[in-house]
Amino acid sequence: MLNEIDELPAQLLTAKPEELHQLLERPTLLHLDGEQPEPLFLCTLLHGNETTGFYALQRLLNQYKQKKLPRSLSIFIGNVKAAAENLRRLEQQVDFNRVWPGTHDDFLAEAHMMKQVCDIMQQKKAFASIDIHNNTGLNPHYGCVNSLDKQFISMAGLFSNTVVYFTNPKGVQSAAFAEFCPSVTLECGRSGQMDGVDHALRYIETIMQLDELPSQVPEHINLFHTVARVTIPDGYSFGFANDETINLHPEIELYNFRELEAGTVFASIEPQSNAMLHAFANDESDQGKRFFECRGNDIVLKKTVMPSMLTRDATVIRQDCLCYLMERLHFER
Repeated sequence: MLNEIDELPAQLLTAKPEELHQLLERPTLLHLDGEQPEPLFLCTLLHGNETTGFYALQRLLNQYKQKKLPRSLSIFIGNVKAAAENLRRLEQQVDFNRVWPGTHDDFLAEAHMMKQVCDIMQQKKAFASIDIHNNTGLNPHYGCVNSLDKQFISMAGLFSNTVVYFTNPKGVQSAAFAEFCPSVTLECGRSGQMDGVDHALRYIETIMQLDELPSQVPEHINLFHTVARVTIPDGYSFGFANDETINLHPEIELYNFRELEAGTVFASIEPQSNAMLHAFANDESDQGKRFFECRGNDIVLKKTVMPSMLTRDATVIRQDCLCYLMERLHFER
């Protein structure tokens, strides 16, 4: 399934994400030589409607059209079929950021392809890995890591003062690459916003120019740890009006990256429905009753937490999750 090339298609410099399936046809790993031989790995469009990474890369490649890159690049362009439809993934597809080594679904053809990408990049001695994503809800720009190694945190801190450490879900690209090189995930706000493209481009240029990655963690870093992934049980209808089994708070996106106190209302429920939210901890156990409780017809928080990735996009909520819950993590700098 993997398309591996070492020459830049000229059309890639002007193509739109929705046109890539005609140009590349399938997931593509592109290798470009630079002054420093150990390549920086750049990953984009694992979710087809998250376009910031692609536009940042396109601008970068146009800047170096007539000159040599300061460091070799290996660029993975993921779900081009979903990008053609401006969707996270097509209905019959798996999530391209859940099938990397470490996934529970390692029998899938897509998982074999992602392992092949990892094997190639490990053999090339990748300098570092950057996976670029967008949120559908109102979120700041922030960096994510899958290791508490100071080099990983420092690398993420060059993108944002806010860094999130997570170990779940399994099968994500950044965790797979963390086994052999420093890796980060960038969350660049909503797709289509130019400040996200600008920010991602500046960050890539910064990392690309480094001879080595910093290992000193700056004092300004705020580190959070993801402790639960919140979902809505399949059997319940949900929405943002007042006519569903679970009616989410209409301004729920404003909760993102705010430390919420116990008693904060997340949703109202249909009387006598006994509906509740799932909250899967990092060991995959359902800890919904640890984080939420019903008070009358409201689902409220039981303890202080900080949510991220809350969205009003019902498709994303069903395909992925409602949000993640985080707690502040203190560490030795």
